[in-house]
Amino acid sequence: MFETPPRTVFDEARATLSLAVPLVAANLLQMAVFALDVVFVARLGPGPLAASALSVSVFGLFIWSLNGLVGAASPLIAAELGRRNHAVREVRRSVRMAGWAGFGASAGAMIICSMIGPILRLAGQDPVIIALAVPFMHVLMWAAIPTVIGGLLRGTVATLGRPAVGTMITGLAVVLNGTGNWLLVFGHWGFPALGLNGAAIASVTTSVTTMLIYCAVIRFDRRLHRYRLLGRWWRADWARMRDVLHIGLPIMATIVAEAGLFNGAALLMGRLGELPLAAHTLALQLASISFSVPFGLAQAATIRVGRAYGARDPHGVMLAGRVALLTGTGFMAVAAALLLFAPRTIIALYVDPALPANAALVALATQYMVVAAAFQLFDGAQTVCAALLRGLQDTRVPMVIALFGFWVPGLSSAIWLGLFTPLAGVGVWSGLLVGLVVVAALLLWRWVRRDALGLVPHPVVAAAVRPAQPVPRPGETVLAPS
Repeated sequence: MFETPPRTVFDEARATLSLAVPLVAANLLQMAVFALDVVFVARLGPGPLAASALSVSVFGLFIWSLNGLVGAASPLIAAELGRRNHAVREVRRSVRMAGWAGFGASAGAMIICSMIGPILRLAGQDPVIIALAVPFMHVLMWAAIPTVIGGLLRGTVATLGRPAVGTMITGLAVVLNGTGNWLLVFGHWGFPALGLNGAAIASVTTSVTTMLIYCAVIRFDRRLHRYRLLGRWWRADWARMRDVLHIGLPIMATIVAEAGLFNGAALLMGRLGELPLAAHTLALQLASISFSVPFGLAQAATIRVGRAYGARDPHGVMLAGRVALLTGTGFMAVAAALLLFAPRTIIALYVDPALPANAALVALATQYMVVAAAFQLFDGAQTVCAALLRGLQDTRVPMVIALFGFWVPGLSSAIWLGLFTPLAGVGVWSGLLVGLVVVAALLLWRWVRRDALGLVPHPVVAAAVRPAQPVPRPGETVLAPS
């Protein structure tokens, strides 16, 4: 990161990419952690796989939204560092209160997860699947607090100029989780074969270990240690807690709004049949891989804009936004072209398109990927725009935009086009596209109008120093300047 504010697009691009590349790598590695769970559990059979999928969908929604809550620390820290490079106390206050908020909210999530049985029964799920999902979730829920605190510390070290730390620790988490699954799911090296519960224990162990490694790095890394991030963790700071909740709760609600659209789309596809749902899952998985890039770029953009915001530097805000938008949409344009022109090649990463048994699945997934190619651009744009506004500590209006755009035009279009027109699955995906287009357009409008809306503080201009008046000699007259 630059210690002095970048003055050109090229300077800003270097600063942004130096943050974004490690964050993107960490996001991809995090996807590998989840993929390993699926690989091992899938070998247990369709029942355990379905049970884990249901449990992880509920648990993952909590973790994703709570990471948004504690993610409020990043724009707060970035703004403090923009105001003053050595804002040690202010940084520590933000991390501590975000940690309090994350701990309390995660404990609440654990209580809800403990009631997974009644929740799945109300959802009309198969009793056999519920019987497998309940003990699995009762173990997995203990990963909530260390996962959320680990996410907070990962964002903090990136904001403090150590983004590669998160990449290395997440890479280690891949190894830990894979090893834990191998030992506990199937019982190697004398360990008991615990099946589905072994996968949950591996996840809990990985999350706790990862959190402790972050704590150790923060304690012994010379640059990070000076902030004393783990010091006086018991001391309340209610003013800073209000700041965290003021920014973090709308971020959490925005994440839930987007998750509601995509989860609703999955339910709609399920009503259309098993094959459309399978094709939807496959196409969405392929599209989500490329989403890791704009998501990591968005994390970097929040930090870059936040520093310029804290420094009251509108030029720096403009540069950070321009670089993030151009880079994010540029990458997604390339990803969209791949989905549009080489869908079967990409599908081959998961299934063999040459097998006659996969013909119907591949045909449907290919249709959905054509629509996905269009919404890639808008998904990247809305993600980056939301992050840019987050750097300006503007989260409440973006939350309203997300709630409206995803649920009103988005979900209603998916329902109507998917269930009441011949488009069926393509109609559901078209509804996703409508929601993303609306949200991206409104967020981009708000970003472009940031100065007129008063979102960017004016630069501090030093008061003009009045020139000293000459002292007259005896008998001399000095005229005042006109």
